Amino acid sequence: MTMADEANQKMEAYLGKLRQRLRGMNDDDAREIVEELRSHIRDKAAASGQMTAEGVDRALASLGSPEDLASQYMTDDLLARAVVSRSPLRIVQSLFRWASLSIAGLVVLLCSIVGYFLGAVFIVVAALKPFHPGTAGLWRLPSRADDFELSVRLGFGSAPGSGRELLGWWIVPIGLGAGCALVMLTTRFAIWCVRQYRKSRALPRG
Repeated sequence: MTMADEANQKMEAYLGKLRQRLRGMNDDDAREIVEELRSHIRDKAAASGQMTAEGVDRALASLGSPEDLASQYMTDDLLARAVVSRSPLRIVQSLFRWASLSIAGLVVLLCSIVGYFLGAVFIVVAALKPFHPGTAGLWRLPSRADDFELSVRLGFGSAPGSGRELLGWWIVPIGLGAGCALVMLTTRFAIWCVRQYRKSRALPRG
């Protein structure tokens, strides 16, 4: 076996493992990634115009394991699709994947979940107010001593005896407005974070 054959064999073995890990991705996209990486490895591994086994080893070491690299590509693909779709569900799904790779992803995921949850609560309470006019809304409930706490109630159960509803029917426009605004702002925040992450972690291309 010549040095060129050995170098090519190492490269193809690496790319074969990578390709197996990209099975959940669109076939054309996965094929393009493998071809671009093949070109990238050949360029990095070339010495005096010829690819060597030592050069391939250095190029592959700079890329990391095929499993880790494939995971990064899969995450990048999910994040890219989420940015295009702007669907909160798809965004959260992609953020779960990002959160498995970094602390930054985990922080963005938690902030997004809180934002979407609060937005959904405001929208739901506004939608339920006509069906539970006496109990659904924003309530001021007494706490210890002279303190109090605010509670958003969806209308299930009886009204708190010692509490006071604060907004009345204004909860409908305010809840819908605040809920939709929170959902939109959370989506924009998540997309901005995703774009910054993708810029900072540009994956190897040809």
